[in-house]
Amino acid sequence: MNEALLRSLTPNVLGILVRRGADFAAAEDAVQDALIEAVRVWPADPPRDAKGWLVTVAWRKFLDATRADTARRRREDLVEDEPAPGPAPAADDTLQLYFLCAHPSLTPSSAVALTLRAVGGLTTRQIAQAYLVPEATMAQRISRAKRTVSSVRFDQPGDVATVLRVLYLVFNEGYSGDVDLAAEAIRLTRQLAAVIDHPEVAGLLALMLLHHARRAARTAPDGSLVPLADQDRGRWDTTSIAEGVEILQAALARDRLGEFQAQAAIAALHADAPAAEETDWVQIVEWYDELAGLTDNPVVRLNRAVAVGEADGPRAGLAALAALDDSLPRHTAVAAYLHERDGDLTTAARLYAEAAQKAPNLAERDHLTRQAARLNTRRPR
Repeated sequence: MNEALLRSLTPNVLGILVRRGADFAAAEDAVQDALIEAVRVWPADPPRDAKGWLVTVAWRKFLDATRADTARRRREDLVEDEPAPGPAPAADDTLQLYFLCAHPSLTPSSAVALTLRAVGGLTTRQIAQAYLVPEATMAQRISRAKRTVSSVRFDQPGDVATVLRVLYLVFNEGYSGDVDLAAEAIRLTRQLAAVIDHPEVAGLLALMLLHHARRAARTAPDGSLVPLADQDRGRWDTTSIAEGVEILQAALARDRLGEFQAQAAIAALHADAPAAEETDWVQIVEWYDELAGLTDNPVVRLNRAVAVGEADGPRAGLAALAALDDSLPRHTAVAAYLHERDGDLTTAARLYAEAAQKAPNLAERDHLTRQAARLNTRRPR
């Protein structure tokens, strides 16, 4: 079963159902039912036209659910006869769906959550981690968003800022390796940049390109994580870096600074350093100060503490870290790193082990566990 194919087809199938008159929540349920049917049927009887097959089956599922639901009798009159199986349109509706999910009837946070779940392919747990909230809270938020949009017409697309936030979070999940969506997020952001002349759209595209340029160097052959300082910079994609820097410079020249431009500037400073020890940490701290002023995001301040530790010494970094909530994701890992830099290997080893227990994915947990083991072997007995 080609799961990547199913994932890539899902947004287009969903868009076709919505255009045919299905409300969003019912269309999403129908598409999910069709995907389950595909998993069951395709291994033994693969279709020649995968997309057409999914559209036909999803539409049937939608019709069946509509007829069975007395609360939707009025909508039944608008449903046309089932279309005959055949090739589906080749148009890519994914970006349009992102805007439709960012509906004015939803708050920005609910619109982002709904889009990540329905179009981006992320799990509720992944979305909750991105928002720093419990999974149950996020599940309720998504359910409320579905109920809200189930009774509205999708003729009022949402705003660009919400769509940018969704694309950013989708890229982050893809970049982490949990879901392979980074390249798709870049593709959609390129489409958006081609039709919307806005410095923050350009800033997000630059940020994605600069981070994605390092992807090949982020993992060792055995799959383990390679920290930025230890990466083989010869494996970085210099073409993507050059493109990202050029796009960023043009955006910054317009003097309308936003958070994605500031993040891209930080990424560009990392990319510009020939070696880790030549990184301009003083400038990076200054950009984090700009970014914190724009967002007041606790994760930004956590990353700033690391930069302060590099620019002004580990004790300055620990002082910056002390002002933050220690329940923040990766707070313990940052504390471990700064204590190691300060020479306190006993505390650092303990904190690395604690951070491993809180890690959001297996690769990060294994990396932190190895860090703790490395320090434990170095400590005097």
